[in-house]
Amino acid sequence: MNKPRRKFIQLGAMLGLGAAVMPLQFCAAPKKEEEAIGDMASAKSKLSNFGIQLYSVKEDMAIDPVATMRTLASYGYKQFEGFDGGKGILWGMQPTEFKALMTEIGVEMIASHANVFENLETQAAQAAEVGIKYLICPWIGPQKSLEDYKKKAAEFNQIGEKLKPFGIKFAYHNHDYTFVTQEGAIPQDILMDNTDPALVDFEMDIYWVHVANAKPAEYLAKYPGRFRLCHLKDAEVGTGDPHQRGVLLGAGEIPYADLIKQSKELGMEYFIVEQERFPTGTPLEAAAANAKYLSALEF
Repeated sequence: MNKPRRKFIQLGAMLGLGAAVMPLQFCAAPKKEEEAIGDMASAKSKLSNFGIQLYSVKEDMAIDPVATMRTLASYGYKQFEGFDGGKGILWGMQPTEFKALMTEIGVEMIASHANVFENLETQAAQAAEVGIKYLICPWIGPQKSLEDYKKKAAEFNQIGEKLKPFGIKFAYHNHDYTFVTQEGAIPQDILMDNTDPALVDFEMDIYWVHVANAKPAEYLAKYPGRFRLCHLKDAEVGTGDPHQRGVLLGAGEIPYADLIKQSKELGMEYFIVEQERFPTGTPLEAAAANAKYLSALEF
């Protein structure tokens, strides 16, 4: 075979191979892209930070608050929400001492439940010195009328205004009673609609919304951006006394993976464990179990 003919045959073979391969390549590319999109859609997230309301271990805090907070940090909690256990919101410590402890154990004190109706400025000054972001009203009690709830809303606005110079925000933590219909309306709606979003945020206790037979997901969507903090505790399957249905996270019927994902999309920033009922074990054991659950939870 002469050289020109041999070169022609080789060139033809190369072109034929290229023509055969090119369609396969172009067909394969969209498939890879679809797989990548599917992988992105199925990708799961985890909470990088979550906290605990120290009231969950109130007995231990009363005995030795420093040792208790060290133990909680060892479970993986990166945030604390405090309460006034009779020693003030800093548990009898000086601000510099308290800040040093938080730095040492790698925890941020993000908020504290407090009596915001008394000595507000003194508490705000302490909170600001240690970097607390929120002072939270944990309880107002059932009000006699919707007009009384409107008065509370006005008072909340005033509290929020007073906290502004300290760089601290005010929030209200709900119980079940604000989700029970009264005079044809939902009291929580009155609080939401009559407070200034620039002055008042809300902390949704998801358990109390759930056991009041309201729907946490729907309520979060109704007021996007208003709930910046939430309490996580689970409710056993079924009905019964709402004060006696608390169980460890993952042992009940509240769909936390879905709720956490949705609430983050609606402005939720802080996810705080609160355990008030202990069917088995000690409060610290419950805190450890809840931290383990949240560390593994994918959404």
